[in-house]
Amino acid sequence: MDSTSNKYGVLLIYLALALATLAAYCQMRHNDFVNFDDGSYVTENEHVKAGFTRDSIVWAIGFTEVSYWHPLTLFSHMLDCQLYGLKAGMHHLSSLIIHIANALLLFAVLKRMTGALYSSAFAAALFALHPVNVDSVAWVAERKSILSTFFWLLTMAAYLRYVGRPGKSRYL
Repeated sequence: MDSTSNKYGVLLIYLALALATLAAYCQMRHNDFVNFDDGSYVTENEHVKAGFTRDSIVWAIGFTEVSYWHPLTLFSHMLDCQLYGLKAGMHHLSSLIIHIANALLLFAVLKRMTGALYSSAFAAALFALHPVNVDSVAWVAERKSILSTFFWLLTMAAYLRYVGRPGKSRYL
């Protein structure tokens, strides 16, 4: 396989992963918030509903009222509220976009680690479409799971880049 067709093949895999994940989860754009803890995190939380304000940012950094300290998750909910208000479907769409990014990052990391194009694509597809991820993607308050996965995969990608060509700037 020449390098041009290989590049198109990889691009096609990225596209197929994104489209398959979108197709599997797109119906959640019609879902509402869940009456479990979406209220604590988003719909009844005045700091989050206010979007990015000085007070809400300070509050998120010191937030310990609902089990976990996770300011990045709260910031992502604030961004959704700032952009979409309380339109639940758009909050779900944000989670789906992060999950699609995770699937694409997983494929890239596995491909880089193993060099096995189709095995990496298969593993990323299993991750993207496996039912175990439904809660994390379709439940707004569970965004912490998909965000932690996103940052873990970015860390893996950064490490692989460093290992490929070690240097002080790449290490930092």
